[in-house]
Amino acid sequence: MEWKIFWTAFATLFLAEIGDKTQLAVIAMTAKTKALVSIFLGASLALVVVTLLGVVVGGFITEYIPTEWLQRVVAVIFIAVGVLMLFGKL
Repeated sequence: MEWKIFWTAFATLFLAEIGDKTQLAVIAMTAKTKALVSIFLGASLALVVVTLLGVVVGGFITEYIPTEWLQRVVAVIFIAVGVLMLFGKL
């Protein structure tokens, strides 16, 4: 286990998820239904599956695209999404 990478992934995802639309949706669902355990388990499973897809796709893509290029592409996508959100397009 590479603990430095583990904690970097944890911290990055944790900070990215605080206050995002997913968390707000979970808050709204919990307030409406009061089904805390069901919502927790469903949301947790969804996050695990999405993360698994990211890991699998990332591992597959790096077989064909150099890591530094992949990082650049991801950075451009992040910037584009940020700009779109800034101007209310997302």
